[in-house]
Amino acid sequence: MNDTDCIFCKIAEGTVPAAKRYDDGQVFAIADLNPIAPTHLLIIPHAHVDALAEAGAARCLALAPAIARLAGVDAGGYRLVVNQGQAAGQVILHFHMHLLAGRSLGGMG
Repeated sequence: MNDTDCIFCKIAEGTVPAAKRYDDGQVFAIADLNPIAPTHLLIIPHAHVDALAEAGAARCLALAPAIARLAGVDAGGYRLVVNQGQAAGQVILHFHMHLLAGRSLGGMG
């Protein structure tokens, strides 16, 4: 199911071009247009998924280590970030994860 106004759905179906770093037909990864780290990838399910609790989120999380390895950042460490909902800073309302790496990201706990 695709949302016709969703940029991630358009990238998934190929109507909007993007340099995909990974694509298995269910999940794809692209570089963030406004990176906050030297490596800043978005991991996105092809199917339009609004929320973390929906099906595509688990596959994105399971693939994150392989995508980090493909990006060459697995050895140095990386951070995965999910902004769930507009109040949390989610701008595009199609579930996606941010993979951040390439600099010290500071401690969170």
